[in-house]
Amino acid sequence: MKILLTGGTGYIGSHTAVELINRGYTVEILDNLFNSKITTLDNIEEITHTKPIFHQIDLLDITSLDRLFKENKYDLVIHFAGLKAVAESIEKPLKYYHNNITGTLNLLHVMQKYSVAKLIFSSSATVYGDQDGVKLTETNQTGLGITNPYGQTKYMIEQILKDFSLANPDFSITILRYFNPVGAHSSGLIGENPNDIPNNLMPIIMKVSTGEIPELSIYGDDYDTPDGTGMRDFIHVVDLAKGHVAAINHMQKGVSTYNLGTGKTTSVMTMVKTFEKASGQSLPYKIVPRRPGDLAKVYADPSKAERELNWHADLTIEDAIQDTLRYLSHQAH
Repeated sequence: MKILLTGGTGYIGSHTAVELINRGYTVEILDNLFNSKITTLDNIEEITHTKPIFHQIDLLDITSLDRLFKENKYDLVIHFAGLKAVAESIEKPLKYYHNNITGTLNLLHVMQKYSVAKLIFSSSATVYGDQDGVKLTETNQTGLGITNPYGQTKYMIEQILKDFSLANPDFSITILRYFNPVGAHSSGLIGENPNDIPNNLMPIIMKVSTGEIPELSIYGDDYDTPDGTGMRDFIHVVDLAKGHVAAINHMQKGVSTYNLGTGKTTSVMTMVKTFEKASGQSLPYKIVPRRPGDLAKVYADPSKAERELNWHADLTIEDAIQDTLRYLSHQAH
């Protein structure tokens, strides 16, 4: 089976590429390298002894995209590509709507034209909006109370995929809603290292630990949680990548949606303390006011994925932090 990964040199894409190659799939990667590095391909090769064929193409360039699909026959596309910095999306909404939505529309056009009828879409728990403290299932309402354009683009793309599926019943589309990916590959060769200012907790912790960022800002310590800081469902990126492999094995006609999370929560302060303990260094941090739209507690009910995909998250927060430290030490050399 030949699989195209859009955004495949990114954080989640690269880990998924490794899992797919290790299971014998033929993987090709499309990426514009806007928020990732070409050297990731060498690291994937070092882990798997296979270097994926790479196409430096932007999804907004439909001419190049069309040529790619004309010249190659893909069995399935996993669509990771997209801008994802929440704060930047608030400052530059048009950039996010244009990039994420137009890019996906272009991809669907060429998939339809060249009869590539299987798609896995990288969505997000942000589509659930401002539902605080409830264990989120796939049947929970989406689209209400989304606080940033990034989340809106994920929600809108989900709607586009549902409408597209109704008009194209031969297509099999799986939507995977990610919770909070953390960690790195156990080899330390690939991990999260965004080119832009990191938005997620773990890469900020990493940059504080190396002195690139002077201190960590913790947004609010007055939530109704055991230590007052926000609680999230942090999932190890390797478990997340394995969720994509599981999804491939259970593709069916129409649209299927799954949460990929652990079903447990860990507070921001617990993440900081666990990192300090594992690394043996203290992290400077300050408590700052809550960010608008931040919730006290967000976590998945992953039972549908466990039941239908035969998948569940195995790795712990401690595993994620150990792998992150291994990745950091590789970066330093």
